[in-house]
Amino acid sequence: MNQVCEAEASRSFTKHRKIASSFRDMQLFDIFQLGINLLKKAHEMIDTIDFSDPDQHGLLNHSLQLVHNCLVFDFIGASTDESSDDLCTVQIPTGWRTIFLDISTLKLFFDLYHRLPPALSSLTLSCLVQMASVRRSLFNNVERAKFLNDLVQGIREILESPQSLGDPSNYHEFCRLLARLKSNYQLGELVKVDHYPEIIKLIAEFTITSLQMWQFPANSMHYLLSLWQRMVAPVPYVKASEPHLLETYTPEVNKAYIMSRLDLVAIVRREGIDDPMEDQAMLSQQLEQLSTIGRYEYKKTCTLLVQLFDEAVQNYTTLVTTGQTGVDCYIQEGRLTWLVYIIGAVVGGRVSFASTDEHDEMDGELVCRVLQLMNMTDSRLPQGGCEKLDLAFLSFFEQFRKIYVGDQVQKTSRVYRRLSEVLGLSDESMVLSVFIRKIITNLKCWGASEAIITKTLQLLSDLSVGYSSVRKLVKLDAIMYMLDNHKGEHFPFLGVNNIQAPATNMHCRTTFYTALSRLLMVELGEDEEKFECFMLPLRAAFENLGNLFAHVDSPLFRTEEAKRQVIGLARDVRGIAFAFNTKVSYMMLFEWLFPTYAGILIRALELWFHDQTVTTPILKLFAELAQNRSQRLQFDVSSPNGILLFREVSKVFVGYGTRLLRLGEVPKEQQYALKLKGISICFSMLKAALSGNYVNFGVFRLYGDSALDDTFQTFVKLLLSITQNNLLEFPKLSLGYYALLECIAQDHMSFISNLELHAFLYILATISEGLTALDTMICTGCCAVLDNIITYLFKRLTRKQMKQTTNQIPDGEAFLRIHELHPEILQQMLSTVLNIIMFEDCRNQWSMSRPLLGLILLNEEYFSKLRETIISVQPPEKQATMVQCFDNLMEGVDRTLLTKNRDKFTQNLSVFRHDINDSLKVPMASLASNQNEMMN
Repeated sequence: MNQVCEAEASRSFTKHRKIASSFRDMQLFDIFQLGINLLKKAHEMIDTIDFSDPDQHGLLNHSLQLVHNCLVFDFIGASTDESSDDLCTVQIPTGWRTIFLDISTLKLFFDLYHRLPPALSSLTLSCLVQMASVRRSLFNNVERAKFLNDLVQGIREILESPQSLGDPSNYHEFCRLLARLKSNYQLGELVKVDHYPEIIKLIAEFTITSLQMWQFPANSMHYLLSLWQRMVAPVPYVKASEPHLLETYTPEVNKAYIMSRLDLVAIVRREGIDDPMEDQAMLSQQLEQLSTIGRYEYKKTCTLLVQLFDEAVQNYTTLVTTGQTGVDCYIQEGRLTWLVYIIGAVVGGRVSFASTDEHDEMDGELVCRVLQLMNMTDSRLPQGGCEKLDLAFLSFFEQFRKIYVGDQVQKTSRVYRRLSEVLGLSDESMVLSVFIRKIITNLKCWGASEAIITKTLQLLSDLSVGYSSVRKLVKLDAIMYMLDNHKGEHFPFLGVNNIQAPATNMHCRTTFYTALSRLLMVELGEDEEKFECFMLPLRAAFENLGNLFAHVDSPLFRTEEAKRQVIGLARDVRGIAFAFNTKVSYMMLFEWLFPTYAGILIRALELWFHDQTVTTPILKLFAELAQNRSQRLQFDVSSPNGILLFREVSKVFVGYGTRLLRLGEVPKEQQYALKLKGISICFSMLKAALSGNYVNFGVFRLYGDSALDDTFQTFVKLLLSITQNNLLEFPKLSLGYYALLECIAQDHMSFISNLELHAFLYILATISEGLTALDTMICTGCCAVLDNIITYLFKRLTRKQMKQTTNQIPDGEAFLRIHELHPEILQQMLSTVLNIIMFEDCRNQWSMSRPLLGLILLNEEYFSKLRETIISVQPPEKQATMVQCFDNLMEGVDRTLLTKNRDKFTQNLSVFRHDINDSLKVPMASLASNQNEMMN
């Protein structure tokens, strides 16, 4: 089947699905039965098989692989992401029921597991994983209970004789099998299987042993934690009378995980293995699972964590007091780091269960201890700190913020009562002050750690969004300090003097200034003096940069310093522009930035157009300034600022684009970084400016201003410098281009109608490619562009005697004669759109219908031939039905593109597509053949 797909790679996704469905219905079950029969024969002869013989070993291996491939077949065309495989249900067809109801099928695979060598037995477990995941609706309740019981008894036998699980492949597949038990079956069903108490005890012992063995891979541990997470999550809703015993075994599993993480600190140091704390994705996943597991029987979890935390803090304090900084100190810091992460996770798990005052009080105990430890470690930061521990504090703060800070939190929580008793933090404002002090401490002391700075600023950004919390924040002295002192000497990460540090480290500056600007906005109003005071550090930086540029031709010009200042300032101002989403605040920034300081950035763009580390922040800044977000760009009727803003955008677009075109040939591996990324941002910037609705573009031609024409001409040159393969290969470039083209086609058709023939043909080619794109946004955009072009062309051709109005740009001859010079282009598009509507899974039928009517009216003769071809390849008994479908399509439709006529055609098309689908319900192989004949 894979070879068939590779050979037909040019087919659409829908055609692939139809072929795959035909294969599933006609041949797959027979192949599966063949594989099962081969395995049964091998099982009967198992004692005579020589596994050292490559032929015999290979035959058995291929038989198992055959069955496995049948079970992982994409039965309904839904598996688009292989990484989500372990959450999927296997959609076995109903016709396969007999094999799964046969008790000997499951027994066959369990027997083979016990009898085969590890190289083969892991494949039997892989098959069992898929069989455990068959859809629930394949069985009735009695059959499902019987199947589950047989499956669990087979698992019990493996747990009672676990010798083969020493093989890593067997172990991993067995962990997957255990996880599938709860992903596909309910806890109420599991507790009813035979010998459930013994089985849950064996699974718990296996889990605990696995957690204690650090040699086992972490990705296998994920499945075990997933099993226990899913086991305890539905406990409050289980109504079965049988005891589930989770209250006995879950705390033991929870304790085993916590102790194994603490023990792992010394092992990492001793054995030199990878530290799991450095894999943030895996760490976050495990903590999320633990948040549910640990919250069950929470009193036991809390008691354990308090005991371990107090012990670790006491040992750490002793080491610090005596001045020890060796291995022992490293181990205690590592243990505390794990405990802080785990405490944050279980506090964040509060949403998983209905919480009580007692649980909130326990949270308070844990939170107080973490904050006390943080105070102690922060006091030692001038002498040096532990980066991993501070990252854990930030993770803890994020979890605490989600649960206990914000608009939806009940302020009467016992957590705040406990915080008041121990630390004197009696309300949310005082807790927020702790957050901000930690944020400021990190920004001051951890400037060299990108990980800490990034997470710290993300926390600040999250705090600056909430409605009630942000109003409490702006009243804090610490926030006022930040608003008044956002300079490099106060926050080293803002400094630009460290030439050795990579420029990418300045990415976080945008987040910093976005958060600060949101806080400033709360009470800014129309206070220009307050705004000017906030902008003083940036004003000084721009003035310094201007002085540097005054000596740009001097051999003493400090290029790297100037570059870093430009990058930093562009990121800073972009952060402010993003946050200033009201008319008043945006106008303050606009008048502050233009024309002087914007001119400095444009000068930098001209100097270093070949250096994307400089150009990207500047282009993104101007793209942000051009965005009419929240209707902030509403200029007064007497204000020229809308036109001035567009002229600045045009200056950036034309200046950068012209210089980029001079680069010449760029190596393929550097094309995106040096050229295509900048073009992509330029396209997005121009689209924002054209669609912002704050410029009357007719003014430019009326008064002889070439800004708009220059911009469009540069756009065409940039577009023609990109190959169509590159245009479709990079998603950001594709989306930016098609969104811009849609905007131009909607409001500036006179420009498109006067393009040179080769440029217009290139655009039509990109539209044709976009019509068949998998991305629905691109496909829908191309339909809108094509509709605008066809409508414009149709109107021009049907109004030849139309009087030319003043200042109207005459249409190009090539545009008006495109259907005569190159009739095949529009005909191909007509064929493509009709093909998609008739035979594909068309998700944007309305959008497809809009250009189709115009294409038909411009190509009536071709449409008639296409119609006859489609009808002629149908079976004789269905040709009359097909004729009627096409007649109904054009019934009541005039030769106009008026809105009323379009709507009538769209309604007819919907009925047409439904009738066609009913008519074409024939065997898949015949349908695939017919489609080829119809559309070739």
